[in-house]
Amino acid sequence: MDRAGRDDHSGKASVPRGRNWIARGIVGALVVIAVILVWMTNDILSQRFTETTRNRAELRLALYSGNVLSELQRTSVVPLLLARDPALIAALQTNEYTSTSQRLISLQTEIGAAAMLLLDVDGRVVAATDRSLIGSNMKAAPAFVDAQRSQDTVFSVNPRSSGGYEFTYSRALTTNNAMIGVIVVEVDLNKYEKSWAGFSDAVVVTDSEGKIVLSTEPRWRGLTLKEALAVRDAPSAIQRAWDVTSDWTRIRPDAYLRGMAVMKNSTTIPFRGWKLTSFTRYDSIREQVNAVLALEIMGFAILLALTFYILSRRALSQSVEARKESAELRQLNARLQREIAEREKAQKDLAVAEQTLAQSSKLAALGEMAAAVSHELNQPLAAMKTYLAGARLLLMRKRGDEALSSFQRIDDLIERMGAITRQLKSYARKGGTAFEPVDARLCVSTALSMMEPQLKTRAVRITRTLPREPVMVMADRIRFEQVIINLLRNALDATKASADPQIDILLTAGETATLTVRDNGHGIKDLDALFEPFYTTKGPGEGVGLGLAISSGIVKDLGGRLTARNADGGGAVFEVQLPILSRDIEAAE
Repeated sequence: MDRAGRDDHSGKASVPRGRNWIARGIVGALVVIAVILVWMTNDILSQRFTETTRNRAELRLALYSGNVLSELQRTSVVPLLLARDPALIAALQTNEYTSTSQRLISLQTEIGAAAMLLLDVDGRVVAATDRSLIGSNMKAAPAFVDAQRSQDTVFSVNPRSSGGYEFTYSRALTTNNAMIGVIVVEVDLNKYEKSWAGFSDAVVVTDSEGKIVLSTEPRWRGLTLKEALAVRDAPSAIQRAWDVTSDWTRIRPDAYLRGMAVMKNSTTIPFRGWKLTSFTRYDSIREQVNAVLALEIMGFAILLALTFYILSRRALSQSVEARKESAELRQLNARLQREIAEREKAQKDLAVAEQTLAQSSKLAALGEMAAAVSHELNQPLAAMKTYLAGARLLLMRKRGDEALSSFQRIDDLIERMGAITRQLKSYARKGGTAFEPVDARLCVSTALSMMEPQLKTRAVRITRTLPREPVMVMADRIRFEQVIINLLRNALDATKASADPQIDILLTAGETATLTVRDNGHGIKDLDALFEPFYTTKGPGEGVGLGLAISSGIVKDLGGRLTARNADGGGAVFEVQLPILSRDIEAAE
């Protein structure tokens, strides 16, 4: 009955939960579609409006270029006409300039030139539309010097003392192939700078050397275009950095003008390699794009508002259903309370059982540790007894040096017994820290030396095969030797009943360092239980079955593996595999 009630409740709750996920999916899909559409709209409109703005700028440049060229061509004819004017030629011949300036003024009004100057053969201004210049000497001026050298009309660009440049056409007046003066006509190109300033952010005209001769930015005159764009004050540079990082929708600009991103357009004026360049800001483009984006975002906002309204209506209906289910939930709650009380009681019983089991485990561990200490100390104690007996005989025979050697071995065994107790503690902690690079060959030799007293009491043939090169492993030397001694002792015990006992020791180095100990004894009866504590095939008083369990734990702590199998011809084979320590790893250690 309780299970049916729970299934019914979970079935009712799954419906609103599924609806919530559907609603969230709809809202998420609308947001994703809105983001993608806004992004695509921004990209498409930005490119379209940018192209439109660029086309308009190119049309204006063509118009500006035609105006400049027309003004230059119209003015270039004036010096040729004035050089043939009889009144001007007569004035230069007679040095009578009373009405010459007035004539130049009247011609200026008709022609529309900026200024006119009449120079005599010495470069002195004898008549001018600006009477303040009469009497000044322009002998070194490029217009006078170039006119003397050429028989045609020459064009000159002269820097003004007040800033900027003046553009002049000059031509020599001659009589009987002799120069009697020079007429200079100034071209009024500076008037275009003011008219250009109202349509673009900046317009410049550069000559064939790239130097700016006309510009809506007065401080740019005389600079190259690269130098002009590099001139910014600190606030402009900061503003430029802000503009670059703040507007993620901006198209990559052609250049920066006063720290603002601008569009660059250029055209060639077919006159002396001049070039006309304009810079237009992206503000108008950005405003048009943003207007469309604002409409799209507003439409998606309205759509989301309608979606939320529909979802709120559904939430209201779901809340009504939830109130109906509240009674069922209260009934389920009462059932859960009863189940919780039953589980708490079961948990208390389980805790009592766990405490009892923990106490039993502690007692078992204490027994295992006591047996391990007894097992591991028997062999050094037996060896010490043998060495003491030998030392007693040596002292009785007055062979003190050999007796001292026996005492030294007894001292080594005492140190080893202390090391065994420390090893048993580290075994209880499941790991040691005294790892160092160790030559496995030396460990085998030391273990055989430690087993020498027992080996002498038995007629056992031992073959030892070791490589010539060192076999380096990262291990605790004493614990590794303890493993080898345990394997040798087991092999000795296994060959007691053999007619011709033999133990083979093989050390190889490949991907791992492998130590193999093989005997020709009775073999292993139960391989599965071989490494379990207290498993032994020896008689009472000969062992407690902890040697292989301890050895297996030591090899695992060293990062290796201890395995056993029965040999094909009889006997047992034990293999110790440890990670080999290459020279590179050894150097790093």
